[in-house]
Amino acid sequence: MFADNFAERISLGHFARRLVRIMSLVYAFFAEGFEEIEGLAVVDLLRRADIEIETVSITDRYEVTGSHNITIKTDKIFSEINTDNADMLFLPGGPGTPNLAAHEGVVQAVLKFNEDGKNIAAICAAPGVLGQLGVLKGKKATCFPGYEDKLQGAEYVREKAVTDGNITTARGMGASIELGLELIRILADKEKSDEIAGKIQFL
Repeated sequence: MFADNFAERISLGHFARRLVRIMSLVYAFFAEGFEEIEGLAVVDLLRRADIEIETVSITDRYEVTGSHNITIKTDKIFSEINTDNADMLFLPGGPGTPNLAAHEGVVQAVLKFNEDGKNIAAICAAPGVLGQLGVLKGKKATCFPGYEDKLQGAEYVREKAVTDGNITTARGMGASIELGLELIRILADKEKSDEIAGKIQFL
């Protein structure tokens, strides 16, 4: 009886911990000129994993147009959110990346998240924003080829996606699925990440 109750408590405890992790909130910041697949593939994968991720326009409009003239409607605009409520920030790359770096709200949120040790993810050119803000110092990071010099203080690694501490970076559009699955691993667990990989035939 004791063994059964103990096993049940362990099982329920694991379930509760996993539920708390999956209930994490992620804000994905979208700027004019974002790379569509980098942004939307990650949003799609996290939602498949039942992780709450909200798309946030950093302009004063819900509609944001990507680098290939695809317009999306975001869940929120930046003025409507409180970044303190989020557990992770995600910065897609693309030609619009300088717009992220020029947005004071995004900059302050990234700095505060890093100070608090909270998770930050960026792909393609966007890791350069993190580098310019000094949050990559002493960490392994990757980015789109040609942006290595913007990873100030980081150890560049030629990997599709890499996590070092609270920072996760990825190389570019072709690494979008790897990044999404890595973020599921971080916010849920490897079991969930593997499950989603199997469901989308990423074998």
